[in-house]
Amino acid sequence: MTIDTILRSIVAVRASIPDDAFTANALGTSREGSGVVIRDDGLVLTIGYLITEAEEVWLTDHNGHVVPAHALAYDQESGFGLVQALAPLGLPAVVFGNAAKAMAGDPVVLADGIGQSVRAHIVTKQEFAGYWEYLLDEAIFTAPAHPSWGGAALIGQDGRLLGIGSLRLQMSRAGEIADINMVVPIDLLPPILDDLLTRGQVARPPRPWLGAFSAESNGEVVVMSVAEGSPAAEAGLRQGDIISDVRDGEVDGLADFYRKLWQNPAGAEIPLRVVRDGRETWLRVKSADRNSFLKKPQLQ
Repeated sequence: MTIDTILRSIVAVRASIPDDAFTANALGTSREGSGVVIRDDGLVLTIGYLITEAEEVWLTDHNGHVVPAHALAYDQESGFGLVQALAPLGLPAVVFGNAAKAMAGDPVVLADGIGQSVRAHIVTKQEFAGYWEYLLDEAIFTAPAHPSWGGAALIGQDGRLLGIGSLRLQMSRAGEIADINMVVPIDLLPPILDDLLTRGQVARPPRPWLGAFSAESNGEVVVMSVAEGSPAAEAGLRQGDIISDVRDGEVDGLADFYRKLWQNPAGAEIPLRVVRDGRETWLRVKSADRNSFLKKPQLQ
């Protein structure tokens, strides 16, 4: 496949979400981004936050041809979402690359579904902890940043798919602030793809979820906010709380907090030591399966 052929297989994704959806306030009810065709029958890989709780999904190719689609699956752990076109797209599948072999400094292209592409390079590959209880052992970071990164396709020099765009961030490089993109590596998809296609989710126990949006500051985990109606809110966790321990283990940064949290099954009551206004207190949070709060896709 030539680069032009590959770019044509990247489509625009537009999703409508009900006003009463759990994620409506945080992510909006009208979401737009991109996705890439990964099967000749119109299966499209995107970033999951675009399609979670979607009641309608539409795909648009580079010629402006619009087809309806179905939000097939969203894997919370990887962040990937799958969309199935409900009418022929007539676009070839992009072949998966090997993200594990991609190196810092490698030239790449990050391309969206409306014809914009950015020639970039891999800045680094490293652990990424997201404020929404999300963790990647090795995310890909690229620069310069793409202005339309959500669901954009990261293409390697060999024309193969290396990952899907997730975020736009800033990092300090040589004393200057630079905009970069965080990309979810494609290597996370093959082990879970069959489950997502046949079950809509991966055949593994769900992780416990609190509903706390947290950031790391000097190695401390600070609560920025809590989701309304979430286990964290019900337990009384508040903005500004510092989470210092999970059960008997001291927390060393955001990634360590998640790993300690996920040692428990979803639904378990999890003791947290919290520093609030300079005083320590213990909270017991009855965790949940995050998916139980979300509206399920309805087949159109």
